[in-house]
Formats: sequence, structure tokens, C-alpha cells
Amino acid sequence: MAAPPGDDVLIAARGLKRRFSMGSADVTALDGVSFEIRRGEYVAITGPSGSGKSTLLHVLGCLDTHTEGSYHFEGAEVRTLEDADLARLRNRSIGFVFQAFHLLARTSALDNVALPLSYRGVPRAERRGLALRALQQVELAHRGEHTPDTLSGGERQRVAIARALVGRPSLLLCDEPTGNLDQRAGADVTRLFERLNELLGVTVVVVTHDRSLARRASRVLRLIDGRLVQDGAQ
Repeated sequence: MAAPPGDDVLIAARGLKRRFSMGSADVTALDGVSFEIRRGEYVAITGPSGSGKSTLLHVLGCLDTHTEGSYHFEGAEVRTLEDADLARLRNRSIGFVFQAFHLLARTSALDNVALPLSYRGVPRAERRGLALRALQQVELAHRGEHTPDTLSGGERQRVAIARALVGRPSLLLCDEPTGNLDQRAGADVTRLFERLNELLGVTVVVVTHDRSLARRASRVLRLIDGRLVQDGAQ
């Protein structure tokens, strides 16, 4: 059994495989993927459709488990954790940003951002204070009482990023975050990730088809047919 990674390593994937059964056939979505991501890195995961990016995203976010190999997050082997421990890890250590925003339509931006804290039992007044601070970090505090239907696409994504940040996670895990945005809004979000990584020190991992977003990352992991074919700077 491999030894757990050192303290500065947030993510350690070693020989990751993920197989699915589809009828009588087995499909290998990840085929022996190995890499480490250290705390404070900004990494883009790229590759064509069907390359395994989404599967890897789900494994890294503890939304799915690998079939073979090992995945350590913050030093713990994820596959050995109980469901309650996994749920706690996702809530406290991983902030998720999705292409489709997933905001509550009739709820203010401030309360959307505060929502993850309610699952931790944080008192309402404290939740709103932390949510306001997170909105300030994405330069949207002045829109805190607006509902998502009164915000632009770029503003909605920034609310979603603030919601991902409000619990002060170790990892910001982003799935095609500029996919629903126009070019200008996408560029704004790209610069925001860069700034958050630099100023807050949060580890950012972005799964993307957007070449301009991938170019801003300090490191690129490229997948083809479930295999890691590139690991390094652009």
C-alpha cells in the first residue's frame, strides 16, 4: 500500500481507474491516472469530450469513487471514508462551481451564498456576515439583495463562486465555469479565479474546454481516452 502524501500535497491520485458497466460491456473512463496537486496550485484539466474529465471531476470532488488505485485528499484515502465523513468533507473542504450556476431563483444572492453554512448549523446572523464577505471577495456585495433573475450571467456565476468560497474550502473545484458566459463575462471570471488563487491561496482546479481559461492556469493536466497525456505548464 502506498504511503499517504506529505502535508503540502492536497490531492494525490495514484493509478486511478474508474470502470462502468453498460449492459454487457465494461467502459473504462479513467485508465491509470496519477498526479499530485499541492496546496495553492491553480490547475486546469482539459481534453476532448469523452476523455474522462467529468469522471475525474466527480472523483476529485468525492461525488464518485474510483474502481482501482488510490485517491488521498488532505491525507485521507477517500475510498475508506464513511458516507457521513464524505458529506462533511464536501461541505467543509471543497467548494463547487458549476456551468449552470445552480442558484435558488427566488432567494437573494446573499442568502444563496449563505446556504452551505446552514448545513453546518452556523447562526443566521453569522451566516449573512460571512456571505457578505464572500460577495465582497468577488466584487458583488452591492448586489447582495438581488435575486438571480435580476443578475447577468457573469454576476450569477460570481454569486456561485462566492457560495463556493463562503466555507473557506481547501479546494475550489470548477466544472466548465465559463461555458454559459459570453466572452467578456468569461474573461472576468477567468481573472477572478486567478486573483482568488493569488490573494486567498485557495487551490483552484478547473475542468474546461476554454483554451483562454486553461492558458491562465499555472499547470495543465490533459486527458485523452481516460489517460493522462500531459502534466505541466502550457
